Amino acid sequence: MSDEPARATAIADLMRAGRETTRLSTVFRYAIADRLGLAVSDLECLDFLADSGPATAGQIAERTNLTTGAVTSMVRRLQQAGYITAERDPADRRRVIVSLRPERGDELERPYERFAERARRLVEGYRVEEILLLARHYDHMRAMYLAELGQLREDGT
Repeated sequence: MSDEPARATAIADLMRAGRETTRLSTVFRYAIADRLGLAVSDLECLDFLADSGPATAGQIAERTNLTTGAVTSMVRRLQQAGYITAERDPADRRRVIVSLRPERGDELERPYERFAERARRLVEGYRVEEILLLARHYDHMRAMYLAELGQLREDGT
């Protein structure tokens, strides 16, 4: 007896759960941004800087899928709000290096604390193999998103 119907159902359930998680993640990001008085793209920029460290405006544009002009406006806005610093790259004066202000880090993490604690408790119940599977899955999804974003950029030009 083939397990294809069960496999097809499991795949459909996984895809549905992924779509719902993505929708809820988006709604959550908008709620956090609103609480901080930021646009979602501002929050994405700050999260990127918190994860990666200082970055060029071009790297931020690539990561947020914004135009360089939009990133310039966002950097100015976040700099005026005191979240970031932006300084000319001494090696290449045409580039700007954007850094998160460390003293604002706690303020940016606070809205996520309850969620982070719930996530930590959730994964405590998983076996190491399950956690590694999830990590691989997220790595593959990340690669797929980056590939699709790249294709959308190419299609738009």
